[in-house]
Amino acid sequence: MAAMALRVEALRGLRGRFRWRTPALAGGVRGAARDAAGRQDYDLLVIGGGSGGLACAKEAAQLGKKVAVVDYVEPSPRGTRWGLGGTCVNVGCIPKKLMHQAALLGGMIRDAPHYGWEVPQQVPHDWKKMAEAVQNYVKSLNWGHRVQLQDRKVQYFNMKASFVNEHMVRGVAKGGKETLLSAEHIVIATGGRPKYPPHIEGAVEHGITSDDIFWLKESPGKTLVVGASYVALECAGFLTGLGLDTTVMIRSIPLRGFDQQMSSLVTDHMASHGTHFLRGCIPLRVRKLPDNQLQVTWKDLVSGREDIDTFNTVLWATGRVPETRSLNLEKAGVNTNPDSKKILVDAQEATSVPHIYAIGDTAEGRPELTPTAVMAGRLLARRLCGQSSELMDYDNVPTTVFTPLEYGCVGLSEEEAVARHGEEHVEVYHAHYKPLEFTVAERDASQCYIKMVCLREPPQLVLGLHFLGPNAGEVTQGFALGIKCGASYAQVMQTVGIHPTCAEEVAKLHISKRSGLDPTVTGC
Repeated sequence: MAAMALRVEALRGLRGRFRWRTPALAGGVRGAARDAAGRQDYDLLVIGGGSGGLACAKEAAQLGKKVAVVDYVEPSPRGTRWGLGGTCVNVGCIPKKLMHQAALLGGMIRDAPHYGWEVPQQVPHDWKKMAEAVQNYVKSLNWGHRVQLQDRKVQYFNMKASFVNEHMVRGVAKGGKETLLSAEHIVIATGGRPKYPPHIEGAVEHGITSDDIFWLKESPGKTLVVGASYVALECAGFLTGLGLDTTVMIRSIPLRGFDQQMSSLVTDHMASHGTHFLRGCIPLRVRKLPDNQLQVTWKDLVSGREDIDTFNTVLWATGRVPETRSLNLEKAGVNTNPDSKKILVDAQEATSVPHIYAIGDTAEGRPELTPTAVMAGRLLARRLCGQSSELMDYDNVPTTVFTPLEYGCVGLSEEEAVARHGEEHVEVYHAHYKPLEFTVAERDASQCYIKMVCLREPPQLVLGLHFLGPNAGEVTQGFALGIKCGASYAQVMQTVGIHPTCAEEVAKLHISKRSGLDPTVTGC
């Protein structure tokens, strides 16, 4: 790592500005204008047109560098394809949140009569109309990204990239035309894709993933979601909310890596609002029946018994794999984790080759979150341009799971805090609360819950905050700033809440788990 740092410093010019060299290509040819073979030289070449890659490319271009982006979307096994912008824009955060909102509106319609609105309670949902609106918005974002690249004079290549050597990449267009691109610095930001379980009969032939669900023109109907990741639960949540018969098959635990008490409350709420759960089960095979329904056979891991049911759609949400396999990384000398296939990077996002970097989901040990990739990309561009030495800080990154009852968190889970500091040194403050909006509508609030994980020793540094309830993302984003700045429990308690809100309940947490007192909030 020290050698990499020295290499970076050696390439810096006067006043800390980064000195970009023009690399010599095969045969000693330099620069696109002087290369009849079509090779082109860039200060920075970004492989991948997702959120992180685009942020890095646009930042470097804005700082005056010659930049190119190479991006290509391999169609899903189902044949789904999309435009520039990566997972978040096309098959992730954006369409997910919009469909989540569509489902929440269904709940508001059911609440409306309690507030005096004479609304028919059997209001049908039109999947086709929703999907078309969501897809049109996504396409507008695709176009917006193209325009932004053009405005910043970033050259965009819709090509599939692979390394020729440590400074050169081969791009292959849809029609087969090849273009060689060389650059002084290369950033790999190819993200990841959902994985299919290839050992399960019929999984690939008859199943879909999150790459497909948002682009379906017709309703998926009765759906089996296999997996317990946040992707699985978010999809199952909005499908249930849209009135579809939805079942989630979980092999072990839900939301692995998240606080498990909160995870259990998430699934309890989903179950109480119509989502079916098959726990401790694994799918064995999927077969298509003559009427086009999908017959799924699964095994209960406790009893060993096999069961069968039919569905219209099977959605696999059992994890993701990095898009690194087709990059020919070995040609450039870039090392990967042999198990995860993710690229090994240091604190500066540099790979085993000092001028090649990796950010986002493709990098080992990084959160698979859009905002972290975006910030990491921008900071990397500024460092490469000599504008900053700031590194990406991956601690206390907030996130939210957009299940029907949203779960926002930042910092350590209770389990992580205990493992790191010891149970005797951790204090957990918690509360069950009822959102004011739930009262008149007579909604069940038994899963609305907050807990703050702190060090026990005064002033009780906040280690983690976990919020389950409406608008969890908005609540968590605000408190994340305080926790990032090292807030203590004492400081949170000195914060005046905004009344009446759910967020104010965080500033009123006064009952610890250790006390054994009932944490249910009473009164206003």
